[in-house]
Amino acid sequence: MLHDISVPMSAATPEWPGDQPFHCGWTCRREDGDSVNLAAITTSFHVGTHADAPLHVHSAWPASEALELDAFVGPVRVVSLPGDWPVTQDLDVMHVIDLLGGIVPLRVLLRTGCTVATGAFPADWPCLTRDAAEWLSNQGLRLWGVDAPSVDRRESKTLDVHHALLGRNAFVLENLDLRDVAPGAYDLVAPPLSLHGADAAPVRALLRSVVRG
Repeated sequence: MLHDISVPMSAATPEWPGDQPFHCGWTCRREDGDSVNLAAITTSFHVGTHADAPLHVHSAWPASEALELDAFVGPVRVVSLPGDWPVTQDLDVMHVIDLLGGIVPLRVLLRTGCTVATGAFPADWPCLTRDAAEWLSNQGLRLWGVDAPSVDRRESKTLDVHHALLGRNAFVLENLDLRDVAPGAYDLVAPPLSLHGADAAPVRALLRSVVRG
């Protein structure tokens, strides 16, 4: 069974406040006498589900063409914060150890419940502490994905979690839709679009249920 956990790039998808929203317009229309319909878009690559490139937070770091496909395809663990988790409470190392049961997989997707998939941009969301992000990457984590708009806090200017992960050969997925996905083990298929020179790339993210023999 496949689960589509993507938030679409759509005019109805909330963009980060102040960022470029998604717009689809037409450069050719058959109704105007053209032989085909041709669409063109303007958008931030951070609308909908996307992978941040290291360039997003550091001008000397690699751009979107350096997003490594093997980080975005393979076994993944989906975990969920308790429903009563305070939105102001970040996850430190001990929280992460408890959440993962002491075993750090290569890929983790975190459901916070704070997601643009509801149609509104959330006011805030929990995230990792810098120490927790560094600890995860030092344990071999390759991908940290979240349903929230960012792996850092909404008001963060230092973007410590981005730096701690992207600076240590781990990658991030943001704006996932995990509302209908139960915690557990899955196979992830979420390669970023082959886009060069950008600070992020759109992703169509799919989970495949793991069939145990």
